[in-house]
Amino acid sequence: MGNGQAQARGTGDQESLFDEKALAAAATDPAARAEALRREIEHHTYCYYALDAPEISDAAFDSLMRELREIEAAHPELVDPSSPTQRVGGYVGEQFAPVRHARRMYSLDNAMDLGELDAWMDRIVEAYGSLPPLCCELKIDGSSIALSYDVASGGALVRAATRGDGTTGEDVTANMRTVKDVPLRLRACALKAVRGARGAQVGGNAARADAAGLAAAGTALAAPAAEPLELRGEVYMPKSSFDSLNAAAEASGRAPFANPRNAAAGSLRQKDPHVTASRDLSTFMYAIADEAALNLPGQWELLQWLREAGFHVNPDVARCTTREEVRAFCERAVERRDQLPYEIDGVVVKVNSFAQQEALGFTARAPRWAIAFKFPPEEKTTLLRDITVQVGRTGVLTPVAELEPVVVAGSTVARATLHNLDEVHRKDVRVGDTVIVRKAGDVIPEVLGPVASLRPDGAQAWEMPAACPSCSSPVIREEGEVAFRCISIDCPAQALERLLHWASRGALDIDGMGEEIVSRLVESGRVTDVADYYSLGEAELASLDMGRVNKDGEPIRLGHTVAAKLVSAIAASKARPFARVLFGIGMRHVGKTTAEALAAAFPSMDALAQATEEQLAEVEGIGPKIAHSVWVFLRTPDNAAVIERLRAAGVTMADEVMAPGEEVPQTLAGLTFVLTGSLAESGLTRDEAGARLKAMGAKVSGSVSKKTSFVVAGEAAGSKYDKAVALGVPVLTEAQLLAIYETGRAPEVE
Repeated sequence: MGNGQAQARGTGDQESLFDEKALAAAATDPAARAEALRREIEHHTYCYYALDAPEISDAAFDSLMRELREIEAAHPELVDPSSPTQRVGGYVGEQFAPVRHARRMYSLDNAMDLGELDAWMDRIVEAYGSLPPLCCELKIDGSSIALSYDVASGGALVRAATRGDGTTGEDVTANMRTVKDVPLRLRACALKAVRGARGAQVGGNAARADAAGLAAAGTALAAPAAEPLELRGEVYMPKSSFDSLNAAAEASGRAPFANPRNAAAGSLRQKDPHVTASRDLSTFMYAIADEAALNLPGQWELLQWLREAGFHVNPDVARCTTREEVRAFCERAVERRDQLPYEIDGVVVKVNSFAQQEALGFTARAPRWAIAFKFPPEEKTTLLRDITVQVGRTGVLTPVAELEPVVVAGSTVARATLHNLDEVHRKDVRVGDTVIVRKAGDVIPEVLGPVASLRPDGAQAWEMPAACPSCSSPVIREEGEVAFRCISIDCPAQALERLLHWASRGALDIDGMGEEIVSRLVESGRVTDVADYYSLGEAELASLDMGRVNKDGEPIRLGHTVAAKLVSAIAASKARPFARVLFGIGMRHVGKTTAEALAAAFPSMDALAQATEEQLAEVEGIGPKIAHSVWVFLRTPDNAAVIERLRAAGVTMADEVMAPGEEVPQTLAGLTFVLTGSLAESGLTRDEAGARLKAMGAKVSGSVSKKTSFVVAGEAAGSKYDKAVALGVPVLTEAQLLAIYETGRAPEVE
C-alpha cells in the first residue's frame, strides 16, 4: 500500500483514533474489535491516498485487513457494507440501472489556445469589473463519476453513477466500491461539517418562515438532510497500470485498449466487479452537485474539504488572482504532462467563488464560470515504414501509413489514414520518410508531413496500385472523383465491410455480430454475403474457432451461450423496416436518409427494382447520380441473387401493402416530434418510431426547441425531457405514442 517504511503518526489529525493498545483492549469484544480495525484501516487509507503520507508499512496494513476479514468470517452478523473488506462483492449484474443525477453534470467550453483563454477572462472581467480569484486544476483524462453518500446514517457510500448524458447515468456502485482510493464512508470531521451546514440551512430558512407556516416549513426543510450528498470527480487509470493491462491483453491474444481513458471507462462498466478490481483504477475528486450542501465560500475550499473527507484530490491546483498566474499554470502543465503518472488533456479554470458562479450561471451546455484550456495536439516524429491500401465496403481504396509505433497523446500509434492519393501527393510523404504525427482532437492519428531534411536517397513518390490488393481486379477512378475504387462485387475485403455494415445498429442491428466474429466467419468460409447470415445455426456458430487458444493450448470456440444470442438476433433482424434493408444492402451513395426516401416512394423491393432511372431521380433528395447507382446495383445479377436469397429467408422486402391508390393520411403534417429514451413497450427503436411518424406527415427532430410540438419520453429519458419541461413542450408517454399510431391523431393540447 505504501513505500514500506512505518512513520510516526501525525499529531494534527483528530481521527487518528486507535493505537495497538486500544486495538488489543477490544479483543474480547469482536464487534468492538471489528469497528476499531475498520476505523484504523480507514485512517491509513486516508493517509495513503488523500495525504500521500503513509504511516505504516504495506505489511502492517495487510495485517490489519487480514484480522478484520477473519473476524467478519467468524461473525457474519458483523459484516458491514461500508467495511473495507467489502470492496469486492460477489454480485455480477446483468445490466446497469439508470441513475438520475441530483443536478445535471455539464460539459465545459474549450479554449484551444491562450488567446481564447484570455477572451474568456475578458468576459469574466466584464461581468465583475476586475478579475476575481480563479482556481486552476489539471484536466484529468478519464471517465466522470458521481458518488453519493448517505449523510443521515453515517456517511456511507450508497451509489456511484457514470456521467451518461449529464442528466442520467448508469449505476456502477458495485464496481466503484472496488476502487481503493474511494472512501466507503465519509470521515467523521467531514460528516460533521455537512450536517452543520445542512442544519444551518434548515434553521436559517425556518427562521425566515412566518409563524403561521412554520410547521409546514419545518416539514419541507427537514427533507434535504435525508438526501444523499453527491460528489463528483474523475476515474482514471495510471499510465503504468495501462501499460501492464495492454501487455497482458496482447499476451492472451486480446485486443489492447486504445488509451488509458478508454481503459478506465471500459473497466468501470464491467459486469463483474472482480474484473474492475483487477484493473487498478484511481480517482481524483473535485466537485459537488449542490454547493449549498456545504457552508464553503468556493472551489479552493471545497478541494480542501474533499481531502479532509478522505478523497483523493489532485495536488496540482492553484488559486490565481492575475492573468499571468493563470497563463503560467497552463504553460507549466503543458511542459509537465509527459512527466505525470496519469494522462491529462488540459487545465480547467474556474471562478473560485460559489456565489459568483451562481450569478454567472450556465449556457445550454456548459457553465459560464469555467473553461477548459485544451493542450495543443502533441506532435511526434516517427518512421513511415510503408503505405498500404485498405479496401472499404463500397470498394474505395484508402492509403494507410504504416508507422514505426510511437506514443502520441497517451496511446501507441502504428497506423494512420492518408485519405486518398491527392492527399499523399499534397503532403509529399514517401516510404522511408521521417514523418510528423499527431492526433487530431487528441483522438484520430494524423500524418502532418515529412521532415524533408531526413528523407533517404532514392525515396519515390507513392502511386495508387492499378489492381485491387484484395482481389486483383482492376481499379478505376471516375471523372470528377478523388477516390479510386474496386468494382468487383466478389472482392473479399468489400465482403467483410458489407457484412459488418448489414449487422450494424443503423441497418439490420444484429446485436453481437462484431468484427471479430464476422472476420472468423469469413475466414472459415461460412459467410460470404449478407444472405449467408440467415443459414447459420446455433451448433455451427458455437463451434466457430476464434483463432485463439486457452491455457491448455486448446482452440477457443464461440460457445453455445453467445451462439444462441446471435441466432436470436439474426432472427429478429428479419423484421426490420424496408428502409433499413435498403440501407443495409450497401448501395453506393445510399445512406440512411436516402434509403428512407426510396422506401417511402417505392415501398417494396419489387417496385424499386421496376423503377426507371428517371423515376428514381424524381424522388426528392435522390437526383441522377444516386438514381444511376441504385438502378445499376439492382440490375447486377449477383446482387439480385443475394436479394432473392434474403427474400427467401424472410427478410422484410416491403412495407405494409396498401390498397391501390391508397396513401397514408398525412394527419400529423405540420407537427414536429422529438423522441428520447428507449421505447421498450412498443419494441421499436427510435428510428423505427420516427419513421412511422414521418409516414403520417410529421417532422422528427433530434433537438428540442420552442417550435417542437411533442416530446415522446421513453424509459431513461435524458436531457431532452428536461428541456421540454423547461420550455413547456408537451411530453407524451409511449402509450400515447402507440395511440397516435392507432388513431393517426395527436392528442389535444390545452
